Amino acid sequence: MGSALPLGDPAPLDGALPDDLVIDPQRDFGVYLHVPFCRVRCGYCDFNTYTAGELRGARQDAYADEVIREIALSRRVLADRGPLRPASTVFFGGGTPTLLPAGDLGRMLAGVRDAFGLAPDAEVTVEANPDTVTAPMAAELAAAGVTRMSIGMQSAVPHVLAALDRTHDPAGVATAVAAARSAGLDVSVDLIYGAPGESLEDWRASVETAVALAPDHVSAYALIVEEGTKLARQIRRGEVPEPDDDLQADMYELVDETLAAAGFDWYEVSNWARTPAQRSRHNLAYWRGTDWWGYGPGAHSHVGGLRWWNVKHPAAYAQRLAAAQSPAAGRERPDAAARRLEDVLLRSRIADGLAVSELSGEGRHAVASLIADGLIDGAAAVRGRVVLTRRGRLLADAVVRALTA
Repeated sequence: MGSALPLGDPAPLDGALPDDLVIDPQRDFGVYLHVPFCRVRCGYCDFNTYTAGELRGARQDAYADEVIREIALSRRVLADRGPLRPASTVFFGGGTPTLLPAGDLGRMLAGVRDAFGLAPDAEVTVEANPDTVTAPMAAELAAAGVTRMSIGMQSAVPHVLAALDRTHDPAGVATAVAAARSAGLDVSVDLIYGAPGESLEDWRASVETAVALAPDHVSAYALIVEEGTKLARQIRRGEVPEPDDDLQADMYELVDETLAAAGFDWYEVSNWARTPAQRSRHNLAYWRGTDWWGYGPGAHSHVGGLRWWNVKHPAAYAQRLAAAQSPAAGRERPDAAARRLEDVLLRSRIADGLAVSELSGEGRHAVASLIADGLIDGAAAVRGRVVLTRRGRLLADAVVRALTA
């Protein structure tokens, strides 16, 4: 059911933004729609998701209407602060968004369109588990305005999927990709590496299988052990080994080399695309710190430097909206120093990098030693940009510490 919400200031029940908050009307506006439902809970997952037995009175069949109520509330809040911006990106995440009927997802998207409009080239992504995707469903999503499907492949190896508590048949990934393609959707596949018992050859098989599917985009994330998860308990009891950092580094190098050979370029530490146009613009908006409103239980938002987050449980979320109240549980406004630190942390992860001139004096002095250590691209630094090398991507946290010392 996810990690605890952050501490922060109380959020007003009407959802109003601070009077002195400045919103840039030229800045992109993104929308995140959280669908918190899953058939089973994966042992490694600490996202805010719920199986049927954990809903405690919340109803999946009422969920789309609840989100549409929050969208309407957000429109009233933002309309009081200046001209409304059309959504440049929309992302249905979860959980498993495709556990809801395609018609419900379409109605939620229509709610966004009615409230704000969609930019003419809006990117609209739906995350999907492979075993929930059918050709008719993909066609209905495309007709509703979805442009992109992100399919949770995770692995092509049965024993690795079992270690991750994934329930889909590996063969079903190709079927899901074909269904999305037949509907005219762009396709991304998501992979996870470093699962208990996964060898480098297992990982090679998964990466090569993913490449053979000819997706437009690939995400590959190292398995992280989150406190409170089943996996963390298994490791603590000695039932399965902890992820091996050296093996995960080898796995990262393998996926980067294999995808590069297949014509993909990295654009963020864990993400590769065939062309710049096929990068996830929604995720890039997060890394660049633009504005977005997150809808649904536990969803986070960021507008004009203000951050807030919703109540976690779907039942509490529904109760707030039924009472015509904002579901926001708390909010915070990081100061300038915190924003600078976060900016370096996020933008150093993308291939565009960040300007050397934006670093503090100590950070600029660190650039030369980071180049000497092979962590920052020297040619890019001469052009005034901090861009990670492959080795730097493996040690991104250390690079950030040096740049923000």
